Amino acid sequence: MTHIDWVILRRVGSRVGLAMAVLFGMLMLVESLDSWRFAYLSALGGAPLAMLGIASAAASWLIKSLALTVLVGTVIGVIDLQSRRELTVIKSSGLSIWRILRAPTLAVLIGGFAVVLIGEGIVTQINRGLSSNQPGDAAAALAPSGGLWLEQNANGERYVIEAAHVIGKGQQLVDVAIFLTDGAQEGRILAPQANLVDGAWYFPTATRYRVELAPEHLTNFSMPTTTTRGDLALKLSSTDDMTFFELAGSLATKVSDPALRSAVATRFLRLLSLPALLVGALFIAFAFTAGYRRASGYGASIIYAIFLGFVVFMITEMADRAGSAGALDPTLAACGPAFVAIVIGLSVLLYKEDGRA
Repeated sequence: MTHIDWVILRRVGSRVGLAMAVLFGMLMLVESLDSWRFAYLSALGGAPLAMLGIASAAASWLIKSLALTVLVGTVIGVIDLQSRRELTVIKSSGLSIWRILRAPTLAVLIGGFAVVLIGEGIVTQINRGLSSNQPGDAAAALAPSGGLWLEQNANGERYVIEAAHVIGKGQQLVDVAIFLTDGAQEGRILAPQANLVDGAWYFPTATRYRVELAPEHLTNFSMPTTTTRGDLALKLSSTDDMTFFELAGSLATKVSDPALRSAVATRFLRLLSLPALLVGALFIAFAFTAGYRRASGYGASIIYAIFLGFVVFMITEMADRAGSAGALDPTLAACGPAFVAIVIGLSVLLYKEDGRA
């Protein structure tokens, strides 16, 4: 890297870091307003644990809005270069905007992958560990009391299974009740334990109760199911509580529920495409602020750049929700916003570099 690359990196990197620090402080202030959570964590582990909870929650929001933060910080950095006439001198030396963008682009890519592979995993694990100590944070498949409820439909049999306790990420259920709803099978089955095997729930012992019939004791009893171990692991957690590598592992396992697989794929691909989204934000910032101008006013350019940043952020969030719900292909939902951001930035840069603006 040349001295010019270091000058650009120092200016842009320092301003991006400042923008991240300011936003992180604001997010910590917002998270500190949750007095109940702060008091609970303080009682559990003292003030350091409560501060860790606030910081980890703020860091999680910071990662979600990282593209917008990079865009705002880059805009400030490029304007700083312009105000010092450094960017004018750099361009007058014969370097094109593409050569100027080389070092910041590499830095953003490296930083983006570091966040995805390391930073996001650390923050997720901390948040997950703190949430597991808080009452009322049950997963979607869990009842408020902590029990598990699952609707099952396999081989023409429909039933609902309920368990008071879950062991081994759902592979073993304790204090199980099965509610049968179809015709002659109508009734319920109670069992002290149920194990998930390939294509079935296996009960070593169970008792069947039906109307106007005596209780029937069952041994080595099984009920068919399409639920897999991968399905249960996902239903007992949330994709937001899974790291990049855990998401990759879930995709590698058998997941029969298409809605669950869409949610996992969307979250995984969104993290994977984060570096590209950051590059798109960088291009947008340079496109609207790096052009030569005689006047020193940058108000309109800043507004346009930040507006486009918010548009990209909103598109990212809407696409993420659509992909997680299965309404949009996960690849399109996760990678589409990054592609749009890069196309917008490159289009404006090409238009201005062509000499028509």
